[in-house]
Amino acid sequence: MAAAAAPDHLFNLRNNFYLGAYQAAINNSDLTNLPPDDAVERDCLVYRSYIALGSYQLVISEIDESAATPLQAVKLLALYLSSPDNKESTISSLKEWLSDPAIGSNATLRLIAGIIFMHEEDYNEALKHTNAGGTMELHALNVQIFLKMHRSDYAERQLRAMQQIDEDHTLTQLANAWLNLAVGGSKIQEAYLIFQDFSEKYPMTGLILNGKAVCCMHMGNFDEAEGLLLDALNKANLCHWLVFLLWDATGSRLCVIYREVGNQLKLTHPDHMLVKRASSGDESFERALQSVA
Repeated sequence: MAAAAAPDHLFNLRNNFYLGAYQAAINNSDLTNLPPDDAVERDCLVYRSYIALGSYQLVISEIDESAATPLQAVKLLALYLSSPDNKESTISSLKEWLSDPAIGSNATLRLIAGIIFMHEEDYNEALKHTNAGGTMELHALNVQIFLKMHRSDYAERQLRAMQQIDEDHTLTQLANAWLNLAVGGSKIQEAYLIFQDFSEKYPMTGLILNGKAVCCMHMGNFDEAEGLLLDALNKANLCHWLVFLLWDATGSRLCVIYREVGNQLKLTHPDHMLVKRASSGDESFERALQSVA
């Protein structure tokens, strides 16, 4: 008889992080007597939760040079996101580490590389480090990258690989919802049901609320979408998700919410991709007005 699988002490911590419950992940991370690798993964998830909440300096100050490679990679992400002035040196360090045979294949380092190069919109470079997979997070990141490249066919292949590993995994379900939203049509309802299932199983988070909201907008249910987004505005960690979902909103009340959250994003993350796109759109609109004035 096969030996029973060892208990997964990090399951709840991972799930909180995947679903955007970052403060809950931090608050419930006091797990003792973990094996060394699990302890490093726990710390990575906690520090990535702090990063998601915008506490970059805390991460930078607490992870020192003696920390394990995965933690050093997380610190690189904090440095990259903390200031535009850090980007060039951070990317240089990242490339140096990735070329080091001793640590270049580390899964967390490759994941952080994928995240950073995706931020840079250098999707081919991101895929160089993530496409081999190896963890569910790497597969899920590949789905995101392919969707940004408008290659839903490749994203679907990644999803199928995830389903073969664990069809019920939280990241598999999220990836399925992302793909359904990208495909559209009848798949929107399937995406909505995934987010609805999350909302029934777990405490409501911004990620879940916004997932449901974007489904509602695709289906033309703007009143329900507005309620979900107003609820999400009460969550402290929602700025990025809200702007992403409101980008395609057409209802006037939703546009008011967009202005409120968009202004906050401009103040806190002036180099965010969506802020740059909004500024570019504003400039194009002004030029169009001047041409017909």
